[in-house]
Amino acid sequence: MGRSYFVEEAVGQYLSDFSTKPKGCVTGLLIGQCSPQRDYVILAIRTPPREEQNESNKNYHPKLADIDEEWVTGHASQLSRMLPGGLLVLGVFIVAAPELAKDIQNALRKLVFSVEKSIIKKRLWNFTEEEVSDRVALHVCSATKKILCRTYDMQDPKSSAKPADWKYQSGLSAFWLSLECTINVNIHIPLSATSVNYELEKNTRNGLTRWAKQIEEGVFLINGQAKDDDTELLEGQKKSSRGNIQHSIQPFDVKVLTQLSQSSGHRSTATVQVCSGFINLKGAVKCRAYIHNNKPKVKDAIQALKRDIINTLSDRCAILFEDLLINEAPDKKNSEREYHVLPHRVFASIAGSNVMLCDYKFGDETAGEIQERFFEMLDQVVHGEAIQIAEEINTVDIKPPVDNTDDTQQMQLTKATLLLKLQQNMAAASVVSKTPAVLVGCTRGLAQSRIS
Repeated sequence: MGRSYFVEEAVGQYLSDFSTKPKGCVTGLLIGQCSPQRDYVILAIRTPPREEQNESNKNYHPKLADIDEEWVTGHASQLSRMLPGGLLVLGVFIVAAPELAKDIQNALRKLVFSVEKSIIKKRLWNFTEEEVSDRVALHVCSATKKILCRTYDMQDPKSSAKPADWKYQSGLSAFWLSLECTINVNIHIPLSATSVNYELEKNTRNGLTRWAKQIEEGVFLINGQAKDDDTELLEGQKKSSRGNIQHSIQPFDVKVLTQLSQSSGHRSTATVQVCSGFINLKGAVKCRAYIHNNKPKVKDAIQALKRDIINTLSDRCAILFEDLLINEAPDKKNSEREYHVLPHRVFASIAGSNVMLCDYKFGDETAGEIQERFFEMLDQVVHGEAIQIAEEINTVDIKPPVDNTDDTQQMQLTKATLLLKLQQNMAAASVVSKTPAVLVGCTRGLAQSRIS
């Protein structure tokens, strides 16, 4: 039996509207949430037209052969940054004429795998074996408005299409539950003396990967309580006279406790790395996740929030590096110490839904620019009053590695000194077996790490 997709009625109207427009192919993405019992689709978003396909060119009607896979996957990668915890790109859709049905299935199959591949390669977390790995490929006939819904297993590149149910429901996400937390971040990432500027992003990603592991292993308190994974999130909530749970508009407040010590079963080792630079990430990060209200489990809600915590910091760093690459001053010295502010998180509400999507803005960006970007990426008008800016102060302190080619005597460590440092650290590791899981220091050329 195939999967069932419960779809917001507004999505059906959105897809139907394309059928009334001139002939041509329309591609787009489906946004929603997976659960073991059923999947939910709350948004359909068409692929933004390229410059040569914009609305000013009224005579341009894209054909199936004009579908640009790279453009579609690029939109998916950008859009995935705008999704809070719990929301995913669930698949793709194409609106086209019935005579193209056979060719469209091949195009959909190619697109759905490409989109998933482009999104997961930037993640710092992995799906679990228990999670749903199917993604949807939807064909909407522009003549009859008939829908053909199929799924493909992303874990099997050779998987064949499986039929799936597509059912509309009004107010699907109007009462979804939200979880919020603020994470205080203070991450120190040493840069080896051999690192070069273009490796800054790579080193940052490696440092964030270690931090992400701490978040994954952390303890999450929901409204001050530690709850069992398999209990229902709404357990203990008050019920109305009709027996229904009274949904509160108040989000669940979550506190995150990260583990400071290793378990006794882990062996500690020490490494010494020649270091002449560092990256410091400091600040308070606002995080948010959404979960359906059909008897959600605590473990699913916490997992959604964990992934939002990891995604939002990783995405901000990626956006900052992209901005620095575009706006880098040509006369800037590589060894100059730099201070940057990470982009702020901005939330915008969706009509008829309790869910809010997000974006990121730098301090010099105006509200109008944010609204324009929301429209471009979501194909929806977002009014200024619907935008919420999370008040955050997040900084990046970058000290690039020093170019020591002209002063090797000052920075070079002798072999005897290096061996001595190694012996000292190995001794420390054998004596102190329950030290913090990650301890990183950087003092004038040496970075000492204790890792599991």
